[in-house]
Amino acid sequence: MSARYYWGLHLGLIALLFAGHFVLPAYQHGNVARIMVLAVYAMGYNIAFGYTGLLSLGHAMFFGAGMYGMGLLSYHFDAGALPAMAAGIVAGAMLSLVVGLLALRTAGVSFMIVTLMFSQALAMTLVYFRDITRGDEGFVIPSATRRLWGMDLSDEAHRYLIAWGLFSIVLIFTLWLVRHRWGRVFVALRENEERASLLGYDAFRTKLGALVISGTISALSGAAYALLFGYAGATFAGVQYSIFPLLWVLLGGAGTVLGPFVGALFMFYLIDLSSGVTDAYMLIAGVALVLLTLFLPQGLVGEVKRRLWRDLP
Repeated sequence: MSARYYWGLHLGLIALLFAGHFVLPAYQHGNVARIMVLAVYAMGYNIAFGYTGLLSLGHAMFFGAGMYGMGLLSYHFDAGALPAMAAGIVAGAMLSLVVGLLALRTAGVSFMIVTLMFSQALAMTLVYFRDITRGDEGFVIPSATRRLWGMDLSDEAHRYLIAWGLFSIVLIFTLWLVRHRWGRVFVALRENEERASLLGYDAFRTKLGALVISGTISALSGAAYALLFGYAGATFAGVQYSIFPLLWVLLGGAGTVLGPFVGALFMFYLIDLSSGVTDAYMLIAGVALVLLTLFLPQGLVGEVKRRLWRDLP
């Protein structure tokens, strides 16, 4: 019965977002498409942080690797959408493997610092080789690349549906993963790594697997963002875009499948609505974040899990 409730809840969200394609006004239609792509990034981050306890301050390097793996292949070699997307995903997966092999030799604050250093190194590399990457200025993805199966991805309707499909696949995969034995081992390592190791689980390999999955999903989001919205820039590999997924996950609820989407949705519209009222919109966002941290420390979905539905994945 619980399993049916879990799947019904998550599939219900997918159905609701699909219905939004037909009823949302144009402005909100574009916003929700963007939120779904960014929520995929947050879901990738949540696997490392929320479920495995790996607090990374450099996840923008995986998002940026996916974006530039996809973007550079299309910009310099006129690659099609699928080969370019595949290049972005592979770039993120390989980078997360290399970073994981090195960074996971540390723990706690040291791990945070090492991931931040790697991310900054990638961001500076993108700025330094501006002849190839166009640096901070970035570049526009060629229109020929932004076509998939006869669909023009610059068209709002097609863009929304592709974003919805991507979000749906990653949401279902995440739900399956956290309910699978692997996901439960991730949580065991987060809660008590020493005890999990005594039970025979290889902590290093398990955390490495979690980081590679996390980095690959983040790269998928970065590649999709460039493809759907037509732009790649070094800004997306900076510290700001490493902090964003952390905020989204904390706001929505770390260690919950729906938390990253709820957090990204809340943060996006908090900034969007407050910016229409005052130029000091980040002050309003900051106050709201402080209040949520004080009164809903587990996040929006996390508090529902803590108070009402403890088995919520």
